[in-house]
Amino acid sequence: MNHTSKLEYDELGYTIIRNAIDMDLACEVEAHVHWLRKKYPDLRPEHLHHNLLVDDLFIHRLVGDSRLLNIVEEFLGQNIALFAAHYIAKPPFTGQAVLWHQDVTYWPLEPMEVISIWLAATDSKVENGCMRVIPGTQNKILLLQDELQKVSDCKNVLGSGIYPSQINDTDAVDIELNAGDVSLHNPRIVHGSNPNTSDTWRIGLTIRYIPTSTLVKIEGHRCILLRGESDAKVMNKYENRPIFNPQKHMKFNGWEKWSWK
Repeated sequence: MNHTSKLEYDELGYTIIRNAIDMDLACEVEAHVHWLRKKYPDLRPEHLHHNLLVDDLFIHRLVGDSRLLNIVEEFLGQNIALFAAHYIAKPPFTGQAVLWHQDVTYWPLEPMEVISIWLAATDSKVENGCMRVIPGTQNKILLLQDELQKVSDCKNVLGSGIYPSQINDTDAVDIELNAGDVSLHNPRIVHGSNPNTSDTWRIGLTIRYIPTSTLVKIEGHRCILLRGESDAKVMNKYENRPIFNPQKHMKFNGWEKWSWK
């Protein structure tokens, strides 16, 4: 990551890094989503949440990729953990929208030191519902959950969001990415996305990284230690790396290296 990207992130609340991972790995991420769809046929592909992924060997391999951790280290330092990962895969024609929101509204982290990477496994464009951000809103007041609009229409990934009357989206920016690109966004920035009404998939993984000095205040929540050391004063629970099991895990390039601890 270059110095310009860091300055852009600090000023605007987001930045884009092109070709963060290679196309072979991006294709494996796409394949992993379709593998998970077969494993969890009753779930919408926008709702492949952390609790389903934290035991998945490919996720351990992906979120711990040195190229991603090198980017994150510029923001968080050398002791890095995964707080949460979540596939939001929007199928053609019926992909759900994501209401305008601020991530920190939903996250019980102390302190609120976290950075989100949105990794594109397929091209993410306006037509298939790419992420949108409102630059500069990371400096605005944080809305609490009881101040949000509640929705239950099954058309949205989230069950709540900021009231439209509180949003001025004239300055919204479409974060268009090619497969293999990533965007980084501040957890306080207002962002969302439109539904996918195109004939192509929009597949991406949100990866929430924290320094090991940040406490996750969710009982029983499992993090993954990725680089450096845990903090003895912070009582986070870290999931052990799985051993490859063909009954439980998708094969991926180099899986043989992960067949032992």
